[in-house]
This record gives sequence, C-alpha cells and structure tokens, in this order.
Amino acid sequence: MTPSVAERWPWRRAAVAGGAGFLGSHLCERLRAGGVEVDCVDNLSTGSAENVAHLAGKPGFRFVNCGVAGVSCPQALAGPCDLVLHFACPASPADYLRLPLETLDVGSLGTRNLLAVAARDGARLLLASTSEVYGDPLIHPQREDYWGNVNPVGPRSVYDESKRFAEALVTAHVGARGANAGIVRLFSTYGPRMRAHDGRAVPTFICQALAGEPLTVAGDGSQTRSLCYVDDTLDGVLRVAASRSVRPVNIGGSDETTVREIARRVVKLTNSTSRVEYIDRPVDDPARRRPDTTLARELFGWVPQVSWEEGLERTIAYFAARPEPAAEQSARNP
Repeated sequence: MTPSVAERWPWRRAAVAGGAGFLGSHLCERLRAGGVEVDCVDNLSTGSAENVAHLAGKPGFRFVNCGVAGVSCPQALAGPCDLVLHFACPASPADYLRLPLETLDVGSLGTRNLLAVAARDGARLLLASTSEVYGDPLIHPQREDYWGNVNPVGPRSVYDESKRFAEALVTAHVGARGANAGIVRLFSTYGPRMRAHDGRAVPTFICQALAGEPLTVAGDGSQTRSLCYVDDTLDGVLRVAASRSVRPVNIGGSDETTVREIARRVVKLTNSTSRVEYIDRPVDDPARRRPDTTLARELFGWVPQVSWEEGLERTIAYFAARPEPAAEQSARNP
C-alpha cells in the first residue's frame, strides 16, 4: 500500500528517464503517490505523453522533453535530484531494430549523462538493465554472476550490448569515482500501458485475441519466458533503489511458461475463438528465460505477489477499454 511504501522512500525529488514509457510512467505515478517530486524525462521517441497525462499540470510533476543522449541533458535536468532512474531505452524488438543507433547512444552517452547528473546532485542512480544481457543462456535459471551467451553482431545486439555497456559504465563509475549506483535486470514485465504494436508477446496476443484474429506464435512456441506483472516489478525496483546495493539484481517472475502456453492463457481469459498460428522465429530468440531471484528475496525481501491470472486479467481489461478498436491496434503489429 502507498503509505507503507512511502515511509521507506528517502527521496524528495526524482528524475525518471524514459518516464513517458510503459515502466517509466508507472514509476512516475508511484513516486508521486508517495510524495516524491518527479521530473519525467522523455523525448517521446517510443514513449507517449498519454501515459503521464493524468500527472501533467499537477504540483510536484514536471515533464522534460529531452533525450538523455543529447549534450543538453544535464542542463535540462536542473535538479537537484536525490534519485535518478535510468529507464530510457527502446525496449521492444520493433523499436530497437527501428532505432539501432539511438538505442546504442542511450546505453552509452545517455548513461554517462545521467551518471553526471547523479554525481552533480549527490544522487542515487539506478540503471534498468535487462535479462537480454544473458543472451540465449546456457545456464538455467539465470543468476547474476552468469556472464551470458550474447551474439555481439546479431540483430538483437544493439539492445543487448547497449545494456551490457551501460552496466559496465555504471560499475566503472562505482569503482573509480565512488558513485552511488545500482543495477536491476528486468525479466518480461507486462501490464497496462504496454503498446499494442511493439511486437512483444503479451500485448500482441491480447490484441489479436480481442480482435478474433490468429495469435501469431514464433517458432513452435516452446521457448519459455518468466512473466512479472508491472506492480511487482516496480516494487522490486524501488526496493533496490532505496538501498546502497551496487551489484546487479534480477527482478522477474517465477512463473516460467512457454510462449505457446501464454497464448493459450490469453485465449482462455478473453473467451476468444482465435486459433494459434505459427510464424518464423526471430534470429537469436532465447530458448529459455527464468531469473534466479535469490538475491532480491534475501537482500530486499522481494517476492512477486500478483498471479499470472490476475495480471493478465488486468492487462486484458486495459486493452479492452482502449478507445481504439483492438482490430486496428493489432493490425499495426509488425
């Protein structure tokens, strides 16, 4: 509940980079609910002003139209902040394949700029990294000390290597300059405010099912993912942010299931008559994904609370209530 969460938040002002995106907008909302002033930093290349429209114009919230990789980013964030959350990056395959150089810039120049802001203000910085740093893992489940199995020149490399470099840069600043900075590796977060046309499985399947269209499952659908509802992910993120931890921490669900099973669950919960249609599997698509979240549990007491059924029901309700017809949303899926 908000009061108990707010009590353990030591911040007065936070900068949320990527604040108009899926995860960033939820962070802005949670922080404001806990009494934290928020600078929402976004150039809207993949985020949407609609995601934070309910916060715009209210006391304690400021929208900063700025790309974090730009030279003017530190000046645009006048501060002072005591928390910098780096959630700025094209995160879906559709986006990072469309914006490959911008994705790499966000991980490199953007991370450097936000580290400079944090150093200037004496702030805590938290980098949102990803399970993609593990690539197509040879170790299962994935622990934070696993180095990964990544193709550095494959089609997904612009995202994978952007995040890996960002982690290296944060770690170097901690070691060389004593930065107060941490890293969370997020696994398959889903929920309201995902974009229907971004190519990820959950929103794609939901919109196809609502429209009565075939659910397009990549490959034979046997590859696994570990879904984590957005509220649980945010709880884990904020617990790590409120700590002094400088080591990477996995944040993800324990409900490992096949992509084919995710499609089946969506069809069932939407009462859809849609069938499953199999399409080509993307190059370097990971075969298995499940985080070892021992660190998150033992260090921060974090355990996901929202069941897959409840989380999917909430997400389906969001898309079903969208003013744009589900069929039109689904038609824009790449």
